[in-house]
Amino acid sequence: MSRGGSVDDSEELLKRLGRMTARARELAALQRSRVELAVELQRTMLPGDLLPHPSGISVAVGYTPATHGLNVGGDWYDAFTLPDGRVAMSIGDVQGHNIKAAAFMGQVRVALRALASVTGDPGELLRRTNDLVISLGSDLFATCTFLRLDPVTGILESARAGHIPHIWATADGRSGISDGDGGPPLGVLPGAEYPVSRHQLTQGGVFVLLTDGVVEGPSLNLDDGLRQVARLAQLAVVAGVGIDGLAEAVMKMADTVGHEDDAAVLVVGHDGGTRGRLLPHSDP
Repeated sequence: MSRGGSVDDSEELLKRLGRMTARARELAALQRSRVELAVELQRTMLPGDLLPHPSGISVAVGYTPATHGLNVGGDWYDAFTLPDGRVAMSIGDVQGHNIKAAAFMGQVRVALRALASVTGDPGELLRRTNDLVISLGSDLFATCTFLRLDPVTGILESARAGHIPHIWATADGRSGISDGDGGPPLGVLPGAEYPVSRHQLTQGGVFVLLTDGVVEGPSLNLDDGLRQVARLAQLAVVAGVGIDGLAEAVMKMADTVGHEDDAAVLVVGHDGGTRGRLLPHSDP
């Protein structure tokens, strides 16, 4: 009897393990489907290759979604032409790693585009976008950098909402990390203000916009990551590497930091026309 009972117990245990395994497979398949949906949602909300290329100005991007823990984040990049002919560029990162974050990313990006038709001033644009995001009542927030570039003069204006600094490099071998003041992330503080910094994109020079998944991870802290990108930009400009090559090099660096987040980079370069120098940061 006891021997038969042991066999019965073993059979019941095997059946329970089989049911648990089947359930685990179902849950894994469901989670994979959610990740695939979120990644596809992200990709459809990004501009892809539909980027502006006015005379003398080039734009290149790189993007890798993170799926650590079977989740996906809400990084984005964007570039488009404003009604006055200037070029607008944005890059940002939504808090969270799920479909909700990806959808919220789309809302913020569309809001920036829509409000840019009303005002292209980076500080005013971020202020209005912040107010709009707060009015949506979401519990999420987003960091963002918005730039406006005049392709004729090379004058570039930027404002940051809690986002990491961008990188610059010039054809004479200089490079650095933008140290302009910024405001809080979008969706956090009603009535927040966003100071505007001014620069000049010189012939042969570049500006590099990043999300923190590129420069921060278990094997690299943020400050060191930014310095490494500045060095990459400096070498690329001096060596005459195109902006596509620079964007690719930055994304390869992102693969080495062990990040658990999305990684996005946007590079804008000046390949002819206006000559000048990097202008100091200043408020409008």
